[in-house]
Amino acid sequence: MKLSVFIFAALLFETVVVAAVPKDWKAEKAPEIPKSIRVERDVTYLPADRREKADVYFPPSRSAGQLAPAMLLIHGGGFNDGDKARGREVQMGVELALHGYICMSIDYRLWNTGVKSPTWPQSLFDAKTAVRWLRTEAVRLQVDPERIGVFGNSAGGNLAAMLAVTTPDDGLEPAAPLPGVSTRVKCAIDFYGALDLPNYHDMKMFLQTRAENPAIYRKASPVTYVKSGAAPMLLIHGTADETVPHSQAETMAAALKKAGVEHHLEIVPDAPHTFALVSPAKDFRPLVFGFLDKHLMPAKP
Repeated sequence: MKLSVFIFAALLFETVVVAAVPKDWKAEKAPEIPKSIRVERDVTYLPADRREKADVYFPPSRSAGQLAPAMLLIHGGGFNDGDKARGREVQMGVELALHGYICMSIDYRLWNTGVKSPTWPQSLFDAKTAVRWLRTEAVRLQVDPERIGVFGNSAGGNLAAMLAVTTPDDGLEPAAPLPGVSTRVKCAIDFYGALDLPNYHDMKMFLQTRAENPAIYRKASPVTYVKSGAAPMLLIHGTADETVPHSQAETMAAALKKAGVEHHLEIVPDAPHTFALVSPAKDFRPLVFGFLDKHLMPAKP
């Protein structure tokens, strides 16, 4: 068992502030994808009339019939921007595949100027439909349907946390497609997401302000649904984030702790709003894969 797993076992329900790091956080250029990693591009996972697609990254050197854990990757962009094929997301897809995970990186419904209907909860429904798709395609993909996690950045972090804490009883399951297939995930990672929207700012995806409809902001906040039995969660947030204050992650961690949900909050001094899994200033792979391997990889004999 890796040392990082032991560290996580000792740090459950803890908040860690890591040492200050250099301020060069830019790492958005897409890396070259190794030839050993196969990528299925622009896969249809939503109804045929939807333009949003997914890219699926496969780990190298798998034998026939060998099942792998899967990670759903959800890009950021404030619910009105972002793309599955940008540098940060490609880097994460490659790193997940190299580490033995099948990674499904998705586009989802976004708000854009001129849109006259709210785009939430459709964005959440799209993310949940992606989990359903992974389960229905598990045999073809060689995915273990009992070992599916989710990783999101910024807006994607909000959606990842929603998948971790919501259940069918919360009334947020998509009616179609693939009705009846579970949207449950086994663990979740949030990079600098807004998790308590009433204490954030007004958002265009609702077409209403917090004053006009405070209930919808509560409904779209992961902190609203925290309860015993939620999936374990890793929260990573920087103190120099001027887009989403790190107090959002601290509020979520406090709610998880109160409910007895396993979690780890990493507060990173000087980190801004956007950073990748690997940046010049910080390599988060030991932390992230320590968490994922503990919850998604089979136990060593």
